[in-house]
Amino acid sequence: MKNKKKEHYWYLLPSLLTLVAIVIFPTIFLWYMGFTNYDLTMGWEQHKLIGIKNFQYLAFEDKDFWHSMKISLWFMVFTVVIEFVLGLAIALLFNRRIRGKRLWMSFLIIPMVITPTIISLIWKLMLNTEYGVLNYILSLFSIAKINWLGYENALWSVMMVDIWEWTPFVALILYAGLQSLPQEPYEAVVVDGASPLQIFYYLTLPLLKPMIFIAILLRSIDSLKIFDIVYGLTQGGPGNATELMSMHIYRLGFRHTNWIGRASANAMVLLVIITILTNILLRIMRRGTREEF
Repeated sequence: MKNKKKEHYWYLLPSLLTLVAIVIFPTIFLWYMGFTNYDLTMGWEQHKLIGIKNFQYLAFEDKDFWHSMKISLWFMVFTVVIEFVLGLAIALLFNRRIRGKRLWMSFLIIPMVITPTIISLIWKLMLNTEYGVLNYILSLFSIAKINWLGYENALWSVMMVDIWEWTPFVALILYAGLQSLPQEPYEAVVVDGASPLQIFYYLTLPLLKPMIFIAILLRSIDSLKIFDIVYGLTQGGPGNATELMSMHIYRLGFRHTNWIGRASANAMVLLVIITILTNILLRIMRRGTREEF
């Protein structure tokens, strides 16, 4: 029996080694680099530990750090709320009996399966001020051209693309949750004379709560660390209009300055924010589950 138990651990070893190689070791190395003065212009042997100076720089000297944090949090809140509302509406629609449901669902998942880099290039062409398709459609209604990727509109445009890409993901999660709900409570409340609105508010939403939290949690984490769409559309510009925390980390570490130590410190802050947010959402989810039972 003991040999069989040990054998189970051997099966887990490849997964554990992979976890250490791609998650644990890089995270430890990131924390180490955040306390050093290393940059790409010096040799590895020249770097040294400097304590919390990188964090002091971010907090008191780097104004773009606070700007990137502010717009990252705003980006997360806005996109997650809109994606949830639209995703829930789509999930409720697909939960009804409609013709060609499988075909429509196939179209729905297209934005999810396209590479984000390709998505950003396509939308960059569509948002072009002079020959973009969106301004062409506006011109048909005699509406003036909009500089979609200008300073005032760039962040809204990036959020629009993110919502277009990931609303189907939220919709599929919620649709799967709706399909798994038991039918007996619905039959009971219909007999009691409950209206569709009452059924949705007092029965569907509470039963769907675990899937809602999963969708919000996954999208919140992804929204905070988004990089590819932003880089492909605006590269953080114009100016710092779309310089989210991920773009600011990239600029500090690999663009112009080469400050790997400061970029690592910024990445550590982002990691802490994501960890705190995850813990908050998980506690809310567990509390809601306990209240139900």
